Amino acid sequence: MLYAPTTAADKRIALRAGLASGELQLFPGAFNPLSAKLIQQKGMHGVYISGAVLSADLGLPDIGLTTLTEVAGRSQQIARMTDLPSIVDADTGFGEPMNVARTIQTLEDAGVAGMHLEDQVNPKRCGHLDGKQVVDLDTALKRIKAAVEARRDPNFLIMARTDARGVDGLQAAVDRAKALVDAGADAIFPEAMASLEEFAAVRAAVDVPILANMTEFGKSELFTTRQLADVGLNLVIFPVSLLRLAMGAAERGLDTITREGSLTSLLPEMQTRARLYEVLDYEAYNTFDSGVFNFSLDRHFGAQ
Repeated sequence: MLYAPTTAADKRIALRAGLASGELQLFPGAFNPLSAKLIQQKGMHGVYISGAVLSADLGLPDIGLTTLTEVAGRSQQIARMTDLPSIVDADTGFGEPMNVARTIQTLEDAGVAGMHLEDQVNPKRCGHLDGKQVVDLDTALKRIKAAVEARRDPNFLIMARTDARGVDGLQAAVDRAKALVDAGADAIFPEAMASLEEFAAVRAAVDVPILANMTEFGKSELFTTRQLADVGLNLVIFPVSLLRLAMGAAERGLDTITREGSLTSLLPEMQTRARLYEVLDYEAYNTFDSGVFNFSLDRHFGAQ
């Protein structure tokens, strides 16, 4: 009832254990707290909080317009609703190294289990758009070092994302991944890999967990979880998938209202009221209400 009982500290321990388990960790992207509850109920390993989704939720494009306050606030709302560990997209850290340090501690306070920090210039671009640029290596390393230095919980996961593949090619991405690990990154997110062989090249270069981004309509082919596991990857995110599915359904619903005058024909595709109440655990709230607030008028007022 209310928020998940598992503490942020325990979620961080669980995240690291999952990454070390040898089993590919599945982290679908939650577009709101309710979808995070559904992700848990469907047996996934964790919840991903996408910068692109947070931007879209505000009606904005994913070009670095969101603020730390917005990202941390929404992350807290999502993370506290699930016992699963959450990883959040922290873009470029919202400023210079000192800002990165503040970002880390703010996200720790928000209750997430980890975050990733990228090496794009600010303002950033979606990793699957053309025209993005990366900062020089020294700047990228300073961001990671600042994050590691600021971290208070040693189990809070600091992941380095590199967009170098789409700017300077695979070898540049591999070289940068190795340098980011040397700077203290706990895991690597190589963005926009073009093939399984490219993922395998990064896997061979570093000995920390590696994340695969299986976002639709992007630069990467949509590899199966089996294919990703077979090349030794540790975690896969589906960052915008649930939002795309939901928005696609919403568009069809609006079109149906215009065309048919009601949504009767789409009732079989809707989540029922009963299922929504099940996801929200209405029964637990009802039990709580009955135990705490139930009373008898006769007991208080006798026969008056």
